[in-house]
Amino acid sequence: MKNFGLNIWGDDNFIIDGDTVNINYASKPSLLSITEEIREKGYKGPLLLRFPHLIEKQISTLFNTFAKAKKEFGYQGNFHAVFPLKVNQYPNFINALMEVSEGYDYGLEAGSKAELIIAMTKTPLGAPITVNGFKDKEMIALCFIAAKMGHNITVTIEGIGELKTIIQVHEEFNQQSTSPIAPKIGVRIRLHSSGIGIWAKSGGYTSKFGLTSTELLEAYEMLKEHTLLENLWMVHFHIGSQMGDIAPLKKALREAGNIYAELKRRGATALSAINIGGGLAVEYSQHTATQERNYSLNEFANDVVYLMQEIAKRKKVDEPDIFTESGRYIAAAHSVLVAPVLELFSQEYNEKCLRPKKQNPPLIQELFDLFATINRTNAREYLHDALDHMESLLTLFDLGYIDLEDRSNTEILVNLIIKKAIFLLRDEGTDELKKLQDRIQERYLINFSAFQSLPDFWGLGQHFPIMPLNHLSDKPTNPASIWDITCDSDGEIGFDRDLPLYLHDIDLSKEEYFLGFFLTGAYQEVLGMKHNLFTHPTEAVITFDTEGKHHIEHLIEAQNLMDVLDDLDYDTGIIDKALKYRIEESTLITPDEKRELLGKIYLYLSENSYLKTIQAISESTQGEIA
Repeated sequence: MKNFGLNIWGDDNFIIDGDTVNINYASKPSLLSITEEIREKGYKGPLLLRFPHLIEKQISTLFNTFAKAKKEFGYQGNFHAVFPLKVNQYPNFINALMEVSEGYDYGLEAGSKAELIIAMTKTPLGAPITVNGFKDKEMIALCFIAAKMGHNITVTIEGIGELKTIIQVHEEFNQQSTSPIAPKIGVRIRLHSSGIGIWAKSGGYTSKFGLTSTELLEAYEMLKEHTLLENLWMVHFHIGSQMGDIAPLKKALREAGNIYAELKRRGATALSAINIGGGLAVEYSQHTATQERNYSLNEFANDVVYLMQEIAKRKKVDEPDIFTESGRYIAAAHSVLVAPVLELFSQEYNEKCLRPKKQNPPLIQELFDLFATINRTNAREYLHDALDHMESLLTLFDLGYIDLEDRSNTEILVNLIIKKAIFLLRDEGTDELKKLQDRIQERYLINFSAFQSLPDFWGLGQHFPIMPLNHLSDKPTNPASIWDITCDSDGEIGFDRDLPLYLHDIDLSKEEYFLGFFLTGAYQEVLGMKHNLFTHPTEAVITFDTEGKHHIEHLIEAQNLMDVLDDLDYDTGIIDKALKYRIEESTLITPDEKRELLGKIYLYLSENSYLKTIQAISESTQGEIA
């Protein structure tokens, strides 16, 4: 996997150019050069790089693909899309999203009061806003205020109780108005159809959201009774995020389409739209055998347009406008997490660490001989001999017949023989060799928190593409597991012999080695937790001018230690005074040392929690790795 599956998940967004992975856009700078440029400005720890041009690419591809499908089938309804704010609410993302989506009439979806405020202030007037999730009276009132501001807003009914509140708020807002204004109304339906995978419970009769058929009829009668039927504009459904299989969607489309047609025929003449929710999947896999999506965007759009048209024709109703709320598809590709390797934990298994004696125990001497003479012809035999000798030698150590140096030499020699045998027999790919890779895997300590930056890996087992930023002209040989810097054994991306990740054997005393974690733009940021109080990494927006030159903008450094403590409601003033008092009152510190220590502690408090370690970058200079 020399290209790290880039042809599977990369979507031509990145390319390998000689030794480095580069952005496949404009001047095509390398991720390594951008990373080094930011670090030269003094920013430490992991970096989150945002690329607005990739947001624009996803939006334009989505709209153009549906436009193509509409033209092919002669579809009369319009296509609309909104971005669900729950996927990524960070300002650097949202500001870029709204900037690059100008001209597409692209809007936002909100699921809480705070998100609704973002939508009301960021969505251009006329572009759609949809409001989903459970709502109280205040949230519904905000929807009415948005409508009076001129927003094209649709509030989705999740239950009969919400509809009663909508009716109450409508009466209060418009009781003395000569020109009553209300938001458009949508009804979320609880389909019989359900999705598949981790988020399958978003659909089906046991779903958390939506109206049953009985409740839908009741809601229709209530809207009619309170003269709000003319506001009923949208039917909404959602069968789950990251929909890997197209079949459940097609089933759900038929069901929802028929509900739409039945409501139209019943008398909901203003009903004009069907919202298919999100679910458009992203390909995260780095291995062909485990690809997560069995359909293309073209197939997705064609199925939606064709099925809606087919139902409308059969039921003799107007073809509805089509809405999507595909957030993962829009956001995932736009960001890359870059983090440096701090340490390789298994590098003690090298020849320099051997401690040969003038007279080695016979089995250890034989291990020395096996390592010196192993070749392609005898590799399998010597491998088996080495493993057998190791078991015998460890037993001898337990019985006290060999010492600690002998045990160390045993471990190093067997590890080296396994590595060499795997290399010599690399074309065979047997189960035995795959299992042995577990024993020689290299542990890469990375300066990031999986809980903060890859929470879906920790919580759901979602894998993200990982690759180094350089050395890509060299074949990686180390079976790699990745350790984060949290004090938690769950902060590990373990080596999987069936889906292996191989990285390079780097001398970190001579150079830095950076890993990129890709497709992290959806959900990972806002779901990230401050485990061990590691915070959102330093982020930067990478833009390109008309000449193709890149620019680093909107740099936001990771929170410093005092800001983190302040977020947890510690009184940082008291902390500051306590630290100063305890240094001043200590009888173990001289007056000169007190001033020096106070200066150091204030310096440390102004920095973030991510690690810094000094490594020799060359024989004559030292560099700071963070």
